[in-house]
Amino acid sequence: MSGYIVDDAHKITTHRFIEMKHKGEKISMLTSYDYTTAGIVDQAGIDGILIGDSASNVMAGNATTLPITIEQMIYHARSVVRAVKRALVVCDMPFGSYQAGCIDGVKNAMRIIKESGCDALKMEGGIEILDTVKMILDAGIPVMGHLGLTPQSINKFGTYAVRAKDDAEAEKLISDAKALEEVGCFSITLEKVPAKLATIVSNEIAIPTIGIGAGNGTDGQILVVDDMLGKNNGFSPKFLRRYADLNSIMTDAIGNYVRDVKSSDFPNEKESY
Repeated sequence: MSGYIVDDAHKITTHRFIEMKHKGEKISMLTSYDYTTAGIVDQAGIDGILIGDSASNVMAGNATTLPITIEQMIYHARSVVRAVKRALVVCDMPFGSYQAGCIDGVKNAMRIIKESGCDALKMEGGIEILDTVKMILDAGIPVMGHLGLTPQSINKFGTYAVRAKDDAEAEKLISDAKALEEVGCFSITLEKVPAKLATIVSNEIAIPTIGIGAGNGTDGQILVVDDMLGKNNGFSPKFLRRYADLNSIMTDAIGNYVRDVKSSDFPNEKESY
């Protein structure tokens, strides 16, 4: 396979993520929620694909990530896994699938892995969920942590603002990161935290950090694919860089199709049997 960034067709694993950090190689990640998009993202040379619970917003139009179910996450993850040959595929554990306790968390983690075929799971939270994370890891399932802005806790915090700007919360985030590393997580997502803090965390732990709105000092970056491709032009956070304007391209293409149908230009003789 030939990608824009790499020519290595070997399957990316959680161990490769850690090796990349130790070699100083940045890790690239994007979300995907469907077969077609995931295939394109994988072929372009991405290192990791996240089936994010952001599918609740992007695919279903919900205001938060909270409504999406395990069944829906498995559906999206299974679709992505079928398309991916190289990238590490990580699936979010949705809200309610592990917050009730260790037993529920392990059972749901096993179900997602068995029914989707993904490589690893991602869980939001630190020391508060450590026992559940440990049990899932003990069951042989790799876990990516997620600290900083944790969208599943939106009703608790009441805002999507930058997290860990005060000393107490920053110290807790560092402690949480070290605890997740110690228990066996293979990486940690840092979302919307000050760049300086994200760099400190990245330097103090041996597992890779994947940033989104956390500056350039993390070991890798992740964006929502629909945002970076410009499909959603109503969402413009500071951390987002748009690499295309698919909203305009798709609108123009569909508008041209409508025009050609209305004028009987489509289909023409060459497009008819």
